Amino acid sequence: MKTKLATTLAAALLASAALIAPAAAQYAGDGVKIGVLTDMSGAYSDLAGQGSVEAAKMAIEDFGKPIHGKPVELVSADHQNKADIASATARRWYDTENVDAIFDINGSVAALAVREVAKEKGKVDINSGAASMALTNKACSPTGLHWTYDVYSLAAGTGNALANEGYKTWYFITADYTFGHDLEKQVAKIVKEKGGTVKGSVSHPFGSTDISSFLLQAQASGAQIIGMANAGADTINTIKQAREFGITQSGQTLAALLLFLTDINSVGLDAAQGMVLTTGFYWDHDDDTRAFSKRFAARMGGKMPTMVHAGVYSSVLHYLRAAEAAGTDEGAKVVAKMRELPINDMFAKNGKIREDGRMVHDMFLAKVKTPAASKGPWDFYDIVRVIPGDEAFQPLSESTCALVKK
Repeated sequence: MKTKLATTLAAALLASAALIAPAAAQYAGDGVKIGVLTDMSGAYSDLAGQGSVEAAKMAIEDFGKPIHGKPVELVSADHQNKADIASATARRWYDTENVDAIFDINGSVAALAVREVAKEKGKVDINSGAASMALTNKACSPTGLHWTYDVYSLAAGTGNALANEGYKTWYFITADYTFGHDLEKQVAKIVKEKGGTVKGSVSHPFGSTDISSFLLQAQASGAQIIGMANAGADTINTIKQAREFGITQSGQTLAALLLFLTDINSVGLDAAQGMVLTTGFYWDHDDDTRAFSKRFAARMGGKMPTMVHAGVYSSVLHYLRAAEAAGTDEGAKVVAKMRELPINDMFAKNGKIREDGRMVHDMFLAKVKTPAASKGPWDFYDIVRVIPGDEAFQPLSESTCALVKK
């Protein structure tokens, strides 16, 4: 009788323990698999590209372990800045290759294409390289995050700084796609709020090698500031050709509304000196950024990381920590855990993820050094101001994301 009672009690205790114990970790495909989808061969390959892949590898290495005994894998691909290639790759990765989350996705055309696929599949996409505000507004998703920067933060930094310096008249040279038009619109709004005037704008095709006709229109406008609402190779070509035409020498000022460390390396300090820019990361900011950047450069032939590379590292590392803590690779559950866990790494201190998918962190207003002030290779910036995250990014009160409660 005692034996039977003991057996019954033991069974009850085991059943009770089963009810309160956490469920066994569940990972589709017997592991966690991430993908870096980026521009490997086009206008943005220098600021993202292979550097984004290496940054993701570094994050996996620094995470340093399997997740609940399951391996972490990495795949990468070139989206060629084409929406159809980006969406087809994302669909294949999610459907047949057990990819759990896609990172970087620079270029707004590719980013928005992947976002739609990820939203449909309930999978994770974490953007570091694109700037479109749509990612946290009309295209927001429960499993989609925007990590590094966006056009609001660029305008809040560079646009505000130049307007506060007394520049009143602007003319925009704009890349003719979502990112360029969003950026122009956001900066123009700030210019007008500060009492300035937009004297006009002209749009150029993405990947233009000849910017001369657009520059001549900007020159003829007589505007104090020529705002370059473009990026990557388009920005590099605009700066070089403006110098060749003597536009900057004649008194007009170029405003690079999105400028990367790699762009300055391409055009040289002589051409870029004095430009004001906004960035989410600078390799020489503190001991943590220097340590990371030294490791990155050793893998990349001496090249220092851009904010896109740093954002990929940060987002991959935080994703892996959340996937481990959540005990699953189910998209909604991992992203929920990412919102709970603190974000503190070499890229972001006390970062937070809002309901619209925006990762809020400090940004930096920087000024490009003169050749005489630079102490060596990649010593390009003076940090003028730290822009607090809540000031750098769009207030939730202005969001059009359906996930935001108002």
